[in-house]
Amino acid sequence: MTPTAIDLDDEVPAVGAKPLRRFWRTALGFWRGDGAWIPWALIGLLILCVVSQLVVQYRLNLWNRDFFNALERRDGRDILQQTYLLPALAASSIVLAATAVWGRMSFQRRWREWLTSSLLELWLSHDNYRRLDAGPGEPQLAEYRIAEDARIATDAPIDLVVGLLASLLTAATFVVVLWTVGGSLTFDAFDMALQLPGYLVFASFGYAMITTGAMMLVGRRMAHVIERKNQAESELKFAVARLHTSAPQTAAEAAQSAPVGFALAEVMRHWRRLRGQHVRTTLVSHGNTLLAPLVGLILCVPQYLNHAMSLGEVTQAAAAFAAVQGAFNWLVDNYPRLAEWASSASRVGILLLGLDVVEQARPPSNVRRPMA
Repeated sequence: MTPTAIDLDDEVPAVGAKPLRRFWRTALGFWRGDGAWIPWALIGLLILCVVSQLVVQYRLNLWNRDFFNALERRDGRDILQQTYLLPALAASSIVLAATAVWGRMSFQRRWREWLTSSLLELWLSHDNYRRLDAGPGEPQLAEYRIAEDARIATDAPIDLVVGLLASLLTAATFVVVLWTVGGSLTFDAFDMALQLPGYLVFASFGYAMITTGAMMLVGRRMAHVIERKNQAESELKFAVARLHTSAPQTAAEAAQSAPVGFALAEVMRHWRRLRGQHVRTTLVSHGNTLLAPLVGLILCVPQYLNHAMSLGEVTQAAAAFAAVQGAFNWLVDNYPRLAEWASSASRVGILLLGLDVVEQARPPSNVRRPMA
């Protein structure tokens, strides 16, 4: 394949709506049937953990205010009381986090087991695997899609959905904190004293729009790059697996053989592209992680200098600002994971579409074949 052909192939969208719809049409079968109560019960447990964790985080936010106010007053008794309260809040948060991990991984394990079994049944029934390999188009390499892509396609959704729910609830809760604690910012303009109520909330919205927009800009092709990398990886595994059918070769000769050598070169090429995508998205996500708490503190400085906020309220507002940013920037933090899921789910969907075509082309079982 010439470089020009490779470049043109890379421009073909690899993640589309049709494969994703086909993936969900099969994957959602896990939520129906006799055993459907198990995933619904696990989802209920995870929602309970999210809400309870939010309550604990809100109480920790209040603890932050009370502790630093006591520190500013040099109130030793109050400081001691807050110190005793902290381990109980921390222990509650830890237990809830551990319970959420158990529920999440239990859900993922069961969903992957169900989907993998369903894919294997479709692939092996009626010799579909033979006709699929002989079909036209890009190699399906179903073994890789069933083993690896099905894992990613069932691992990521529950993480992303639970994280999104937690982010929405966190944003709603701590936006109220910012509005209440931050108060109004007074400034002079055109010889007039103007007030901006809830200025921390508007600043938080603006900051989140900048970081989210930057992430969407620099990572807009990540899902496509990941899909191409996964396809190249599966083709390399297929080429290596075929070596045992060839004449005996040394390790050096095997590595330089035409199919393996080309497949390995393609893997390295797509890994270089993926490296560039991760570097760019890391610049945005890591910069946001460093700056968000500091931006919240700096925005509170005018109110603190004007004695409109106490030291405890400054730290409370800064913590709330960071919490709101963490919620608003759900897409910033999860964009690479979302892109990887879209890639793998699309690949599973493409496999299912291919099996649909094979099944439709299969002659009816009641048609008798002519005698040889």
